[in-house]
Amino acid sequence: MRLLRSIPTFACLTLLLCSPLVAGAADAPPMNDAERAGIEGVVHDYLMKHPEVIIQAVETYQANMQADKEKAAKDALAKRAPDLLHDPATQVLGNVASDCTIVEFFDNQCPYCQANEPEIQKLLKDDGRVKLVLKEFPILGPISLVASKAALASVKQGKYAAFHEALLAHKGHYDKAALVDEIAKSVGLDLDRLHKDMESPEIQAEIDKNLDLGRALDISGTPGFVIGDQIIGGASTVDELKKYVADACKDKG
Repeated sequence: MRLLRSIPTFACLTLLLCSPLVAGAADAPPMNDAERAGIEGVVHDYLMKHPEVIIQAVETYQANMQADKEKAAKDALAKRAPDLLHDPATQVLGNVASDCTIVEFFDNQCPYCQANEPEIQKLLKDDGRVKLVLKEFPILGPISLVASKAALASVKQGKYAAFHEALLAHKGHYDKAALVDEIAKSVGLDLDRLHKDMESPEIQAEIDKNLDLGRALDISGTPGFVIGDQIIGGASTVDELKKYVADACKDKG
């Protein structure tokens, strides 16, 4: 019965029911119904007495699955580094010449992204090494897509940074797409030009690329950060971000 402790429960059941060794020899005939029922009874009784075996098997399975996901994400991180760090269509704030980089995947409607924005801005002020790479990642519905298109279109008017901060300064979801126009107008954007530029196929292509990149890195929510070789999900305080940056950039001046 020690075998049950060392491999997942259902694999044990399969081994007990199917292995020819159980029948006594490699060329032994298949078990009859009575023999199979006897073994099933032994397994059932053991598991009823030791339910922790099932819990251990599930925990081991989940840990292995998580490890596999993390490895796949890190492999994707290395493979997709050019798209992540050097996409010319991606907007950058902070020290644009630095290689001490935070990549943020965000949705303008995401309340956690909105709450996190002051923390990000404080980090940029506190640490002059940091380059912030911004990935528009509209996953919260049609108005999120409108906001991301408008933000990328604002680049042509030289107002991305101001518009980005203004969009995230709004608290909660946008109740209408017209609110995006109101925010755009508040930072001095020409709305007619903005609407025209929003329809550029290059803008949709950039958003599609960001969504694909996020999926490849197993980023399914916002905010999502990549700092060094770490993929971090969820809002983070300045102190938490500083720790990640310190670890990732300790050899970068």
